[in-house]
Amino acid sequence: MHEFEWQRAVIKVGSALIAPDGQHCSGHYLLAIARFITASREQGKEVILVSSGSVAAGRGNIPIHHTPSIAEKQAMASIGQMHMMSNWSRFFDFPCAQLLLTYDDLHSRTRYVNIKNTLRELLNHQALPIVNENDTVAVNELKVGDNDNLGAYTALVAQADTLIICSDVDGLYDQDPRLNPDATLISEVSCIDESTFALAGGAGTKMGTGGMLTKLQAAQKCTQSGIQTLIVNGQKGEVFDQLLDGKIQGTRFVPVASRENARRQWLKHTLKSGGKIVIDSGAKTAILNKGASLLPSGIVDVMGTFSAGDAVTIEYQNHALAKGLALYNSSDLSSIKGIRSSKIESVLGYTSGEAVVHRDDMVLL
Repeated sequence: MHEFEWQRAVIKVGSALIAPDGQHCSGHYLLAIARFITASREQGKEVILVSSGSVAAGRGNIPIHHTPSIAEKQAMASIGQMHMMSNWSRFFDFPCAQLLLTYDDLHSRTRYVNIKNTLRELLNHQALPIVNENDTVAVNELKVGDNDNLGAYTALVAQADTLIICSDVDGLYDQDPRLNPDATLISEVSCIDESTFALAGGAGTKMGTGGMLTKLQAAQKCTQSGIQTLIVNGQKGEVFDQLLDGKIQGTRFVPVASRENARRQWLKHTLKSGGKIVIDSGAKTAILNKGASLLPSGIVDVMGTFSAGDAVTIEYQNHALAKGLALYNSSDLSSIKGIRSSKIESVLGYTSGEAVVHRDDMVLL
């Protein structure tokens, strides 16, 4: 077993643990997790929950015998969200806070910062934030779609050092343990690559949308941003007793050595590009090899409509090289593309600095 150190963790709990029968909330598997959360907080650590299960928790209140429509599932989620929150809060003697998010919330710069600030305040006031996708309003195009990846996004926005994904299996195996009794648990993964994804089967339980594939996607997002990720069996209470003792009974995905700062995490994984800036070979060399900012002289074309402060993708010959925050809007950038930085003010009548995208606000893709 590996030693386990952490200070701020996001714990993702799936539908199979919240509502094992697929109809109602249960405390059967949650007591051990709640005990772990309480004991960790008493040690001065911080915890954020990402909890699936609102649709499953509300299914018993809308009895139907056919495949539910979107509206019926959203109604189930609306009722089930209340059951799920009250089910969690009965385990704790401190306040629980509800955060319902959509894909758009996490990909909007303003809303992303608001979520970050709200989480910080909740933790400052010793509340337990409980995050779920807003299934009552989200349509498919606006959904994260699974709470494994929602857990990863939450870990990024919360600047957590750890994501713990509670599953109904012990971790990642070299083969499917449900089909092959000789399958071996992989205790540590230092690099998530194509061979790792090849180990992921299809979706797991009938209730959840997250099989091993989405867990690996979540682990990849987090480890690339310096956040260690664990997949553990949430059905086994002793797993959490071990975690309290600093031991991992499951699979640990090791973060890459260089931890990107929160701004870079946000830029790379979460912020939606508002447009594209096409650059020449000189600018490409300066950005990739010299860690330079993007200057107007290196710009060939500006595509899309965006404001100053919006994220943009920097491209060379149809290949995305970097993503960053534009210091000028798209109209002004079109006016100054190809000119020297010293001439920006004479063309626009103002200047926001010689760089179009500063290297501190840029991340390579």
